[in-house]
Amino acid sequence: MIDINKLDNQLKTIQEELNPLVSVLDYKSQIANIEKQDIDKDNFFYLRPIAVKDNYNIKNSLTTASSYFLNNYISPYSAFVINKIIDKGAIVVAKTSLDEFGMGGTNKNAYTGPVLNPFDKRRISGGSSGGSAVMVAKGVVDFALGSDTGDSVRKPAGFCGIVGVKPTYGLISRYGVIPYASSLDHVAYFTTNVKDAAKALNELVGRDDQDMTSLDIEPINYYENLNDDISHKKIAILANVTKNITNQDVLKAFNDTVDKLKETGTLVEEVNVDDKIIRSCLAVYNIIANCEACANHANLDGLRFGLQEDGSTVEEIIRNSRTKGFSSLLKKRFIMGAYALDEDNQERLLRKAQKVRRVISETFNEVFKEYDAIVAPSSSDIAPELDDVVSDELSDRYLICENYMVYANFMGLPSITVPMGKSQGLPLGINITTQRLDEETMFNIALAVEEKVAFKRWEND
Repeated sequence: MIDINKLDNQLKTIQEELNPLVSVLDYKSQIANIEKQDIDKDNFFYLRPIAVKDNYNIKNSLTTASSYFLNNYISPYSAFVINKIIDKGAIVVAKTSLDEFGMGGTNKNAYTGPVLNPFDKRRISGGSSGGSAVMVAKGVVDFALGSDTGDSVRKPAGFCGIVGVKPTYGLISRYGVIPYASSLDHVAYFTTNVKDAAKALNELVGRDDQDMTSLDIEPINYYENLNDDISHKKIAILANVTKNITNQDVLKAFNDTVDKLKETGTLVEEVNVDDKIIRSCLAVYNIIANCEACANHANLDGLRFGLQEDGSTVEEIIRNSRTKGFSSLLKKRFIMGAYALDEDNQERLLRKAQKVRRVISETFNEVFKEYDAIVAPSSSDIAPELDDVVSDELSDRYLICENYMVYANFMGLPSITVPMGKSQGLPLGINITTQRLDEETMFNIALAVEEKVAFKRWEND
């Protein structure tokens, strides 16, 4: 049974302390309604309290994408994945904060204010799915939906000491999820452990005709196939990342984890790809993502829904609504996208970025011809402080270590972050990426890490 009073208190407390919520839903009515239905009580989601990133549409609920522009938007329908888990008896207790429209990696760019790290309130939670990550890290829920366009679930998972999963592109329908960049967006999620992550994926997959990218594949029981015997696997350490990390705690935690994997008989070797390939990831991502975002959000005009400011002409209404409704960071990204989409610039910017994306994909495909997985720390350091300003944006530490995970979005590959240790009492994560539709290997390696590292979120080192 769900302890309603305890949940009420947890939601109030976590909002006051860390600010992860946009809205709280009527979960008491949901519970009463579900208990009247004939639902399989053995499925993972039955009467399980969950949190949902506020870019998922839920019928008759406030759905803002953490943008002031949508601060009054009540969704007329639910996302496919929301209907799927509600039909299985999930209790959606809250909608969680994100960087505005998913555009950011800090969760500081939400109109409701920044989401704070549960281990140190002076630090970020990571983004853009920071609100969902914090809800799981603090134990208010043990499952939360996020979305991952570059590393928006896997980076916060590392900063908050939990499991963050991005399955293969198309494995979970994106219908009803407010988009950022359609070719990069993945439905993704957080759990407290790998076994729950596998159980959840069993319930989330499925063909959806409303999503043209949705895959139609034979069902796989990821949980029943879990096996921490990975002695027959070959794992590549992405040395481009590790060689640029200066935090010795991160390197020690990663090397200790790798040593424990080697003890299982697994072959683990360093692999270097051309640094120029990984350095280009951020630029390629910025061009493609902002172009797609600009196209996806052309309907945010203040005329049909959302914020509407006064104006004497249609153009004035649109200009005034967007000026007031969007943050400066969002305006910057839309301007970048519009510039690259301009007819005079498409060939030298967007088309070139798409070609480089293909080169990046081909480069990593060569690694996957020999190895079952690629691993590296999910970040080069602990979660940054809220007022940290990146001053070395052209350094390899930033371009490579903090942005390499986007290659998995370029390629649509399954990828997971799990805890691997701590530095200064703050969590550190290891990222594991496998070949397309090979979630089984991803989960098995992650389980081996989890069992070898035996990370405890709230215990002192």
